[in-house]
Amino acid sequence: MRVFLCEKPSQARDIAKVLGAGQKGDGCLRGNGTVVTWGFGHLLEQAPPEAYDPALKRWALETLPILPTSWKLEIKKDGRKQFSAIRKLLGEASEVVVATDADREGETIAREILDYCGYRGPVTRLWLSALDDASIRKALADIRPGDSTYPLYLAGLGRSRADWLVGMNLTRAYTVMARQQGHDGVLSVGRVQTPTLRLVVDRDREIANFVPKPFWDVVGLFQAQGGAFKAKWKPRDESLLDEAGRCINETAARSLVQRASGGQGRITHLETARKKEAPPLVMDLATLQQEGSRRFGYGAQQVLDIAQSLYETHKATTYPRTDCRYLPVSMLDEAEVVVTALLQSDPGLSSLRDRLDLMRKSRVWNDSKITAHHGIIPTTSRCDLSRMSEPERNLYDLIRRHYLAQFLPPHEYDQTDVVVKLEGEDFVATGRQVRVEGWRELFPKGKDGDEGDAGGNKEDDGAQALPVLAQGEACAVSSLEVLTKQTTPPKPFTEGTLIAAMKNVARFEQDEKLKTRLKETAGIGTEATRAGIIDTLLKRGFLQRKGRALVSTPTGQQLIGALPALLTAPGMTALWEQSLDDVASRRLKLEEFMDRQTTLIGKLVQHAAGVSMTLPQQPTQKCPECGAPMRKRKSENGPFWGCTRYPECKGIVNIGQRRGKRKGSGARSRQ
Repeated sequence: MRVFLCEKPSQARDIAKVLGAGQKGDGCLRGNGTVVTWGFGHLLEQAPPEAYDPALKRWALETLPILPTSWKLEIKKDGRKQFSAIRKLLGEASEVVVATDADREGETIAREILDYCGYRGPVTRLWLSALDDASIRKALADIRPGDSTYPLYLAGLGRSRADWLVGMNLTRAYTVMARQQGHDGVLSVGRVQTPTLRLVVDRDREIANFVPKPFWDVVGLFQAQGGAFKAKWKPRDESLLDEAGRCINETAARSLVQRASGGQGRITHLETARKKEAPPLVMDLATLQQEGSRRFGYGAQQVLDIAQSLYETHKATTYPRTDCRYLPVSMLDEAEVVVTALLQSDPGLSSLRDRLDLMRKSRVWNDSKITAHHGIIPTTSRCDLSRMSEPERNLYDLIRRHYLAQFLPPHEYDQTDVVVKLEGEDFVATGRQVRVEGWRELFPKGKDGDEGDAGGNKEDDGAQALPVLAQGEACAVSSLEVLTKQTTPPKPFTEGTLIAAMKNVARFEQDEKLKTRLKETAGIGTEATRAGIIDTLLKRGFLQRKGRALVSTPTGQQLIGALPALLTAPGMTALWEQSLDDVASRRLKLEEFMDRQTTLIGKLVQHAAGVSMTLPQQPTQKCPECGAPMRKRKSENGPFWGCTRYPECKGIVNIGQRRGKRKGSGARSRQ
């Protein structure tokens, strides 16, 4: 019996339909000699420390580090029934086809089950990029050998175990130290969440410590024969400029205005060049999250959920959790089918059809750039836009525009650069005139492509509509104005810009050797996990929202200040991810990776034992028995104050009206 093991029920139903397995069974679908079963994401999870030793239920420094030699998994409580069904099916299986999501996490979800159940039969891999019928049939015709993706499982194990070691050991270490200093709460530390928090803390400190500095622009209005235009002074004396090329000498600026007002300049340089802008690449998840945040104010997790719905529920787009913005050349052959489906789904696009060149091979078609998955694009199936929510339609529209842009001509414009000589000083102006709208017709002003305007057509670049000008032409000065300006601090992170920072972490690294290495990695976290990391930091009180901005809390700032750079440096975590990629590509053994982690954890726990933090203090009181700070706790008898030195000291103070005798075991379990 051939068993397909899927990640979730919806995925199983889609595959079962194509396989003709429509008969409902116990936790599965059957038909044509095939069984399709499913998990609910991870059905197994890493066992807690007390599963290795009951004494480890108590948090104490002397029990650290906790370093399992034989790792244990536990079945999740809400997945036990389905796990039993899968276990039974595996006992009858002649072959298992892993049909979970085509990534490291999907591979781990399936292989954990197979190993836990002791399955030793043949394993193959269904590698899906989309869940529409055509994509499923295509993948079924090209099922891969199981060993081709098995290293992804090893990398997944490495990630899971490394996260456990960091989270369990260092969360306990820093929480215990904080409680000894009077802080009531858990200080969670994570391999990925902590460096992400560091990015926000550093940005907030930069903003808080920012001292604005004045600078001055001199802008002239010049009258040429063909009309008026503006030009800005570009000082030739570098002593007048800061590192960004801004004039910082007010006296020089005002002196120039006095000398040159009412004078006459002359055009000494006039050059016009045709510029071409290629269309923006198709979306990956990080770019979609950035754009969703920037355009619509959507949170990162919200965008991920919407993208997953477009993929699973509507079958409108391909696999969303991708870090790639390119497409394989072979998919160019499907362009006609995809575009036809888009036009059938939205007749409003019909006017566009005649201008699309479906044979056009833009830079997006590049096999050498393809990672585990290609970029997010529409599927070959027609979809019903009326069934989509407004946020779903918004993101779907972004995805399809970036795909359709590949088949329109480049955006072309003439850029004219002008230099006017006045009183021995240069005044510069830039003009731009669109010649071919090209792909930009899909991105009206204010809705242009990604990467800062998808092609450099930025609002603040000073471009204007210039009149007809001639080399050597005299230009009378109509007016000269000194504009007093100030430098501005960096902007706080939003969810979108934080996602971008996590992905492109190399630009935050000062060490040049490390920066070079980091440019080869995918940054902090993965496409699938970054939104969840931000959400976790918010839930744990390390970050908070202020409008669309994300800012660090005092607790988050103190935690980052107490932790060693090895735990907080984004660059180090990115290198961690690089090591996991090495495991996935067979360049590094899992055992070697884990040996490094266990050695490191020992050193980090030792460091934690000596830290001192000034954390926000909750209302507290001294223990009546030993004088140590107390923490507010809860039991079945109501709230109480418990000594932070528990179990050495068992001092308690009841709170409120419920004064029944409190059992030591009841208080103990909550320390």
